[in-house]
Amino acid sequence: MRPPLPPFTHESATEKVRLAENGWNSQDAVKVSMAYTPNSVWRNRATFVTGREEIVSFLTHKWETEHEYRLIKELFAFHENRISVRYAYEYHNHAGNWFRAYGNENWVFDENGLMSHRYASINDLEILESDRKITFPKGARPQNYPSLSELGL
Repeated sequence: MRPPLPPFTHESATEKVRLAENGWNSQDAVKVSMAYTPNSVWRNRATFVTGREEIVSFLTHKWETEHEYRLIKELFAFHENRISVRYAYEYHNHAGNWFRAYGNENWVFDENGLMSHRYASINDLEILESDRKITFPKGARPQNYPSLSELGL
């Protein structure tokens, strides 16, 4: 089990989103994969991933190429066992070019609170390092750090 469990309330959906954000900011692909069902199905941009093994491989590659990765997620909507989020993350590539990625995700959870489906649409915007807005230290976003809305993202 991976609480909070569906059906979601505003409070439990918000908590689920923050837990997901914290997991991804850990950049621990194996740990993150455990939040998904063993046969979880993803669409991430134009990449299709099925199962925890492929999730680990996908995330390992992602965080090997997206350096200084920092993510903020925000609840957009929820209903029963579904949650929609919007998010932004910043990173730089091997060449030192900085990007801010804007995205929306639709999530479906099983009765145990594990994500069975993840559909992500993401757009990258090249930015200057001086234009970064997501600058907290690696790991979980501090509780007092501004939200996406507060950052104007």
